[in-house]
Amino acid sequence: MAKQPNIVLMGVDSLLATHMSCYGYHRLTTPHIDRFAEGGTLFEKTYSAHIPTTSAYASMLTGLDTFSTQVVALRHQGPLREEVKTLAEILKDAGYDTTCVGFGGPSARGFDTYLDYSGWGPDDTGRSPKAENLNKTTLPELNRLIDQSDEKPFFLFLRHMDPHSPYLPPAPYERTFYHGDECDPSNKSMEPVMAFKPFCDYFATWMPPGITDKDYVIAQYDGAIAYMDACIQTLFNALETRGVIDETIIVINGDHGETLYDHECWFDHHGLYDVTLHVPLIIRYPGRVPAGKRVSGYNQHKDLVPTLLELADIETDIAFDGKSLTSLISGEITSYESEFYITECTWMRKHGWRTPEWKLIVALEPDFHFKPPVELYNLIQDPDENENLVEKHPDIVNVLETRMKSWIRQREQETGLPNPIMNQGDWHGHKGVGPFKTSEQAYDTMHIGNPGEAARLQAKSREA
Repeated sequence: MAKQPNIVLMGVDSLLATHMSCYGYHRLTTPHIDRFAEGGTLFEKTYSAHIPTTSAYASMLTGLDTFSTQVVALRHQGPLREEVKTLAEILKDAGYDTTCVGFGGPSARGFDTYLDYSGWGPDDTGRSPKAENLNKTTLPELNRLIDQSDEKPFFLFLRHMDPHSPYLPPAPYERTFYHGDECDPSNKSMEPVMAFKPFCDYFATWMPPGITDKDYVIAQYDGAIAYMDACIQTLFNALETRGVIDETIIVINGDHGETLYDHECWFDHHGLYDVTLHVPLIIRYPGRVPAGKRVSGYNQHKDLVPTLLELADIETDIAFDGKSLTSLISGEITSYESEFYITECTWMRKHGWRTPEWKLIVALEPDFHFKPPVELYNLIQDPDENENLVEKHPDIVNVLETRMKSWIRQREQETGLPNPIMNQGDWHGHKGVGPFKTSEQAYDTMHIGNPGEAARLQAKSREA
């Protein structure tokens, strides 16, 4: 019997597909991943249907949608449903040695080994070498897994954090994509960002004192991607040097995108706009996955687990909500669901319906951006989703809302479970508050960052 392949899944937090050079970005942010993609298949239209991290990984690591997992909120309470089997549990039953690095959400259940690393704030230099920290933790474990892989294949899941704020890439990446004065007093682009009370104290803990230029912050985000890209090459090199790279299924997948200076959702990843929903997916496995191929059909996180199991020749009786992507790769099918249900429960609680032409977003309670309760965008004429067409096209709103409600009813009947986005009373983390009644209440209640810590770091930065 042929040895089953190893599996390395790199889940990247907050990675905008459109800021990767292999997805057409004008800056060369991902040269190593670009080369990796040339050896595998890149999917151009992969979507994270359930924002943010917690719900996205729940789909990515189970092959199920939010109705089946019942995970929809960032601050999900409790474990994953017992009836749901994670990828780690499936592979463990198939004889795999499983390791998880840097992730502890409900869908991380079932790994043999859990390792953590410093993947958040700055170190003593004021920069944040997240990917190097991940490599320091991962490489010894990767060598251990490879050492015993003749007897037991391995599944290694890595959660990369570099594109997630704070964007603090080490030198030289912090200036790679920016040449200018980030504190130019004539530039006013950061004024609305720093005036946004819920986030301004958090931004002050990592953005330069006196920051005025939004393009500097965007360049830091791009620098963090480029830095991570260089560090990921170290992992590719390790697999190649040890002679296992071609017998390993390697996947790069984003959990969600990032809103930079978009839609007033400053430098975060909430909202149901495509900058948040569209994620990269690249799969390399010579012999089974063609090199240099680009797939233009729609797919979602829920399709990944069935794909990996088919590529690894592992059979299961689980009724996944997703489907293996091999039919898309071969061209047998051109696209999976091109219209689908979307949810977001991070800093706002909303759901919606996306088709190739239209995007409907419906607020389930007032949000702290004071956005209208219903938004409608024509994705063909207005791909950046800047013109709300609710008033012009109430007929389209009605059609999309009818389709969305029909889908919700169908999934509730199929699963015997309620739509979880509807029962998230204290999703925002403030006990006893329940759903927000007004945008003013949401704006005054939601907050991230510590004013004292921000002031201390600002003072320290000025001394430096």
